Amino acid sequence: MSRTGASPVEGLEETGRREAVLAHLVAAGFARAEPPILQPAAVFLDLAGEDIRGRIYLTSDASGAEYCLRPEYTIPVCRHYLAAPNKGSPASYSYLGPVFRYRAGAPAEFHQAGLEVFGRPDREAADAEVMTIALEAAEQVGGRPLSVRIGDAGLFARVLDRLELPPVWLRRIRRGHALGQPLAAIFEREDQNGGTDHSGVLAALAGADREGARALVQDLLSIAGISSVGGRSANEIAERFLEQAAVKSEAGFSAEKREILERFLAISGDPDACSEKLRALAASAGLDLSAVLDGYDARLNFLAARGLDISRLVFSASFARNLDYYTGFVFEAFDPQGDDRRPVVGGGRYDRLMRTLGASEDIPAVGAAIWCDRLFAAPAE
Repeated sequence: MSRTGASPVEGLEETGRREAVLAHLVAAGFARAEPPILQPAAVFLDLAGEDIRGRIYLTSDASGAEYCLRPEYTIPVCRHYLAAPNKGSPASYSYLGPVFRYRAGAPAEFHQAGLEVFGRPDREAADAEVMTIALEAAEQVGGRPLSVRIGDAGLFARVLDRLELPPVWLRRIRRGHALGQPLAAIFEREDQNGGTDHSGVLAALAGADREGARALVQDLLSIAGISSVGGRSANEIAERFLEQAAVKSEAGFSAEKREILERFLAISGDPDACSEKLRALAASAGLDLSAVLDGYDARLNFLAARGLDISRLVFSASFARNLDYYTGFVFEAFDPQGDDRRPVVGGGRYDRLMRTLGASEDIPAVGAAIWCDRLFAAPAE
């Protein structure tokens, strides 16, 4: 599938090359979808949080409803599918068009192509199809091979589930992992209180009955005449203190569990060799990961059946894409000759997103995006 020769569309202008990417996707059976450029802003704010507000372009109508210029395609294509008469049934879409998002030092308007597959129960086969077709389109039109890294958000979630960690640690680890933080940084007890020492309060709360501890913090705030701080209510402040107390004491997170997690996240390299390492770790740690690892192996077999050389892939147990909605297989492809490691192609499985967007149940979904400006950037000499 990978090629090192000149691209057959090398002489085309960038518009023609973008259309060539789309043509490849359509020819592979992905009907083009073109959701509106103007999208309801609440969908993106609810999923990504208020942090995204400064990176999207907002407007409002006479009723006060907020809209934004399309910042990406996955959510709009999902909404397109959910509005279709065949929602819930298998469907495959491709897309190409401008998206709008603030990027420091880069144009705010740029083009994105991609593909999405919905409703297919054969998840591993769908994963393999999406990744191989996205890579084929990018490499054939871009004219150069890409390096590919794969991971599995579902496998990571299963490991955390089997370790039976307290909710505070689950939230902390998931948040840090999504941001690409190493485990050591997640565990680091940096001062999060602007230099203020709350060790006395935290020590008093450690191991205390949760309801009693919450009432204690709320009473202390009430005595001090404090009803809110920085927009947080007294209850939210109490919850924050309880979380800090649990983290400080490392309650429910033994050294043994930490070692298992460290060993898991250190696994990387050839995907087949990593499968053996993952199974060995599961056996030695007493973790039942058989179902998710069977899916991992099945996906590799489907990728190989589609002609992909598995040895060109690098698996990393610590790899995560910085979007909360991924639930399974994830991947990124980048130009090994580029000046940075920004992905040219990226995607993965997001089975729970449809319910978040209004579906009555989870719907299997997997997709990939191709950043055209990065694909057509001249490789470094």
